Amino acid sequence: MLAEAGWSVTVIGRKSGSTLPLNLPGVTSMRIRVPLRRGPGMYILFNIMLFRHLLFRRFDLCVACDLDTLIPSFAVARLHGSPLIYDAHEYFTGQQGLPERRIKYLTWKKAERIVLPRIKYMITVSDSIADLYHREYGVNPIVIRNMAPSVNHLLPHDRSEFGAGGNDMVVIYQGSGINEGRGAAELISAMDGIEGVRLVIIGSGDIIESLKLTARETGAADKIVFLPRMPWEEMMRYTMSCDAGLSLDTDTCINQRYSLPNKLFDYIAAGIPAIVSPLPEVSAVIERYGCGIVLGEVTPLAIRDTLEKLRYDRTFLSSLKEKATEARSELNWEKEKIKEQEFFKSVIQLKSH
Repeated sequence: MLAEAGWSVTVIGRKSGSTLPLNLPGVTSMRIRVPLRRGPGMYILFNIMLFRHLLFRRFDLCVACDLDTLIPSFAVARLHGSPLIYDAHEYFTGQQGLPERRIKYLTWKKAERIVLPRIKYMITVSDSIADLYHREYGVNPIVIRNMAPSVNHLLPHDRSEFGAGGNDMVVIYQGSGINEGRGAAELISAMDGIEGVRLVIIGSGDIIESLKLTARETGAADKIVFLPRMPWEEMMRYTMSCDAGLSLDTDTCINQRYSLPNKLFDYIAAGIPAIVSPLPEVSAVIERYGCGIVLGEVTPLAIRDTLEKLRYDRTFLSSLKEKATEARSELNWEKEKIKEQEFFKSVIQLKSH
């Protein structure tokens, strides 16, 4: 967005084994290679290295993405006298499993309590998460949802790549973090015994191999296609060739409870309905626009019943697709970015005065 407006933009991040190339017009990317792969030492080293990278650069505006980049960004922005925007992609200290790791949790929480009350400009991804941060720290984040841009220029993949027959329904499940609590295990179990439905899973995560093993053990493997994490536009070509998408995150933690996943808006951009778990932010979108189905619970039976309903009632499926196509005229990045552009302009104008 800033690059489109003529700004010189540099994105600095950590290099990991799953890092995909960043190819954005007018954007320079830099990856910091940290010797350690995980654990507290990795975060400490990354923050030190990021601080050094930022300290010797000149910039007019700094944007810190999530709590693990906030401390060095906040410190250097103060030293340079430049404005800082904190872009919280999630409720960081409410991530699954973090509160149980007491030392790690308390360390991050302490950092948050020190810095967040001093943050003047903040962005986050849902109204519920914005409300949490406001009640806890008195900040007033602007909500910018992770909506997808138009995909009208893309050509869908051929459904025959999934082994789908003419009457088969094809559904997709996306995720860059396919881990416990995301509903993927329940989805694999739901595929056992269901006929006429093909499932495409695209992404990476901690339980991918166990999902493949379960698929083989249950006999569902011939109905499921696993594809690796890939560039967004290529993934969307697969999504556009499907009949419905699934977003099955469960209420395992505060962060997940109030999340608004990218994949929901990817499905809407592709013009396909979404089958979602009964989380408040996700279900609110589906109920407002009528562009999918909200499950009563995330269980193999509930998922299987919903898939079979859509497969046998093609008129209902077509009506949901029409609603998804209507929804994408409003729920798209071309419209959502206007809010972000106005926010950035206001920050920049305040700096110049």
